[in-house]
Formats: sequence, C-alpha cells, structure tokens
Amino acid sequence: MRDELNPEARIEKSIQASDAGSRAIEFQPGEIISGFWPIRSEIDARPLMAALQQRGARLCLPVVVDKYTIIFRELVRGAPLVKAGFGTVGPGPEAGILNPSTLLVPLAAFDLKGGRLGYGAGHYDRAIDKLMETGITPRLIGVAFDIQRVDRVFTEPHDQNLDAIITESGVVFTDESDLKEKNETFVSR
Repeated sequence: MRDELNPEARIEKSIQASDAGSRAIEFQPGEIISGFWPIRSEIDARPLMAALQQRGARLCLPVVVDKYTIIFRELVRGAPLVKAGFGTVGPGPEAGILNPSTLLVPLAAFDLKGGRLGYGAGHYDRAIDKLMETGITPRLIGVAFDIQRVDRVFTEPHDQNLDAIITESGVVFTDESDLKEKNETFVSR
C-alpha cells in the first residue's frame, strides 16, 4: 500500500507528519537525535529533522558498517553524504560518531501499542542494545504513514517497542496508561 502512494501524496503526508512531530517531540537544546534518509517509498523524515535542528537538536544518521552493525554519524549542514548501506546515504567516515538519546525509526508496519516491524535485518535492535550498554535508554519514535498501521505486530523478546509514532494524522504515544489522554487528537483509519 505504501508503494502505491504517488510521489506527491508521499511529499504532502511527510510534511504533515513533520508538522505534527516537530510540535510534539520535546527535547533539550543540543540533544542528539538520529533521523533517517528515506529509501524506496518510505515517509520522508527530512522535513521533521530540519524542524528539530532549527529547535536546537544535534542530528545524526545511521550508517551500516557491516552486516550486523549500524553506527550513528553526525549530520552537519553542507557535509557530503555517501552510500551508507541498505540503499540509503549518510555522513562519511570523517563525521563524528554520536550516541543519540532519541531515534526516529523508519517502519514497515506498526501497531498502536508500539510494536514495530522493520526490514528484518535487526540493525536497530542491535544498535539500541549497544546504546543501552553505554547507559543510554533511547526514546524510540517511529515515523510512518497511516496506511502502515496494523492491528498487531507480533514481537519477539529482543524487540524494543516504540515510545511514540508520528504519521500524517498526528502523534500516538504508546505508554498504555497515557494512551487515551494523549491520543485524543490522533485520527485512526
């Protein structure tokens, strides 16, 4: 269904998601936030990343360094981007390696309890584990189109649930105790 969205609809929905997410994501100036460069028919998180940077976020992008590992390299305006694995681009080896406290995560599918489905390589799961080993428990925010929502994502013990999901309809916070209060403005399909 995502592949069937025409390019103009993807752009418009990406901008709508950016507007919603940039208002909802709270952070301190200088906080490190990892974004992602879109591949295939993914939602474009670049407008959201730009809005967060304007508010003082320090940005980075994931870079695949081997079959099992991603690192996060600092994204600096004007710096060249290179092939970063998995069909995406990111900062080159001259960019600093950062440990983000918030990750904007691309999704193949999601549910409203924070279950997420990626592309199956487990890169983010391993990266989250490595961040946790350094003492960082990253906030995980999925970014996707409404049409990627499913009733339930079946998770495994190693899967980390999302704290929130940003779509063109708004932001869903997945802490079940807060779901009703925080999600009153979210329009579901």
